[in-house]
Amino acid sequence: MPDFPTSLPEFQRRFPDEDACARYLFELRWPEGFRCPRCGHDHAWALETKAWTFECAGCARQTSVTAGTVMHGSKLSLEIWFWAAYLMATHSNGISALQLQKQLGLGSYKTAWLLCGKLRRAMVNPERTTLSGLVEIDETSISHRTKDDPVAGGQGRSHDGKLLIAAAVEIRGKAPARIRLAKIDDYSADSLHRFIAANVSPTATAKTDAWQGYSGAPVDEHDPHVIGEMAAHVILPWVHRVIANLKRWALGVYHGVRAKHIQAYLDEFVFRFNRRRTRHAAFRSLLATGTKTAPVTYNMLIAPDPRG
Repeated sequence: MPDFPTSLPEFQRRFPDEDACARYLFELRWPEGFRCPRCGHDHAWALETKAWTFECAGCARQTSVTAGTVMHGSKLSLEIWFWAAYLMATHSNGISALQLQKQLGLGSYKTAWLLCGKLRRAMVNPERTTLSGLVEIDETSISHRTKDDPVAGGQGRSHDGKLLIAAAVEIRGKAPARIRLAKIDDYSADSLHRFIAANVSPTATAKTDAWQGYSGAPVDEHDPHVIGEMAAHVILPWVHRVIANLKRWALGVYHGVRAKHIQAYLDEFVFRFNRRRTRHAAFRSLLATGTKTAPVTYNMLIAPDPRG
């Protein structure tokens, strides 16, 4: 049996109560046994007075199974967290906070939004590796929702009211493997080179159009193509397909995304795309990364994202 549920009935059987969820989370966080986050000691006692809390035999620090994780300090039950993670990870197109509120019977939209926001933070594995081999790279712009809700954005190549996005797609054989997306300030060499350096291995081959911003890209091999009579989507087929899917997804699921939180939505799209062939395993990946994700508060989530 895989170490993750592959259907809703199986999910219900494996996680019928809080203890089952806590046991699974413990094994994800400490697969080789408890390790004190303060001193690194590997022995502790389970406290009878505090559920799923352990006192280190070395320094006496008490650590709960959720302490220091994305679930830290949450008043929601682990069952709600597990259901939310399962729905967000396995739903083919993602799920909005409003949908999650209705599905889980949460008391307020704010609670659902906070839950979604925290789980999105856990969708970026701090140990992930950069894209390698042949990598298609391009840039685009997407419209965003304004304060009064309508989608903003000028026409054509106008940047007015639009968010600028850089995209990279790792190619394996004749198909896409992993992707990366990030908000950028402009289409300058400085912005594009920073995106490439952060997301693409220096030993990769970067395939781009002939835009001057890619000149001198920080990779061993740069393969620029002049877009002339042949359409750009023929030269760079996979990155164009990813960009098209991103735009449809943002409008279809969220009816346009907010500029302040754009990087979090891009991270969610990347997480889902990179696990499109292992959607149910993505549930385990999300919880596992969540155990390594620093706690975030509501005020931190509503502030402008420093990554974007």
